[in-house]
Amino acid sequence: MSKPTHILVIRLSAMGDVAMTVPVLRAFTKQYPDVKLTVLTREFFKPLFRDLKNVSVYPAHVKDQHKGARGLYKLSREIRPLKFDAVADLHKVLRSKVLKPMLGIRKVATINKGRKEKKRLIKGKDFKQLKTTHQRYADVFNTLGFPIDLSNPTFPKPTTLHDSCLKLIGKPNKKRIGIAPFAAHDSKMYPLEHMEQVIEKLSEDYQVLLFGGGSREIQILNYFESEDKGIINLAGKLSLDEELDVISNLHVMLSMDSGNAHLAAMFGIKVITIWGVTHPYAGFAPFKQPEDYCLLADRNQYPTIPTSVYGNKFPEGYKNAAGSIAVETIVNKVKSVIPA
Repeated sequence: MSKPTHILVIRLSAMGDVAMTVPVLRAFTKQYPDVKLTVLTREFFKPLFRDLKNVSVYPAHVKDQHKGARGLYKLSREIRPLKFDAVADLHKVLRSKVLKPMLGIRKVATINKGRKEKKRLIKGKDFKQLKTTHQRYADVFNTLGFPIDLSNPTFPKPTTLHDSCLKLIGKPNKKRIGIAPFAAHDSKMYPLEHMEQVIEKLSEDYQVLLFGGGSREIQILNYFESEDKGIINLAGKLSLDEELDVISNLHVMLSMDSGNAHLAAMFGIKVITIWGVTHPYAGFAPFKQPEDYCLLADRNQYPTIPTSVYGNKFPEGYKNAAGSIAVETIVNKVKSVIPA
């Protein structure tokens, strides 16, 4: 059987997971430039793939016209004329399981999420580094006959900032740090009163750009903002395209175990991550970041970490586990990775 020339890549949500596919797809396109990829994902995520050659995005509207079995059937009828000859399912959820047979494509590969190994990690039976999510994505393409070497990645150059961005952040004579203090679950976040201290200390030497979204986050970041100190809140002020432009120009991103870490890693930006009840051993550390860039909660104080893969489950008293990391530890780590 001949090798596929047009692969449908299914990766519907969430942003962090979608962002993690980008370095893998970039490596694929470098190593297999004659193969076309179409990513089935939410339309909002389209800018993430903007610099990938031979990669297009087909939007899945799973909350309206493509909702439910009937909507997925409609979606399958829409995309079948694109003539895919293979499917790479990087999602493996009910939606993708229902959709794949509707496409009538025989060559299908699906991600192995490693649930058994992750369960043993959570239960404390095997506290060791598991396969990274990036490698799990690469393994899917390997099954289709396209082994991907992730060892020597390339990254896009920083994007030239347009006036809309420069109007907000200016052209400071200081180096730029991005800080994204929020995560999907509070148990993955550094306590905000401590984060305020981190922001204040870093603003003494660097311009600090704050990232987030949603009305509550914007309100908190507005409180942290200080034009005089060079602390600027970007939340709610830029499109995703513009936000990616700014991220590509950072010297370092400080983030929780969250989507912003993966957005920065897509560009090869240095990413310092703060971990609460989750742990990089589960395989979700940002792409190609040194192990010591992950700042971990104290497992002597919180011995059952990781309490879950996604941070949605934790025992009583663990909610502020990330707070066991000292403010000075974070500040010093950020400063140590920024070139003089």
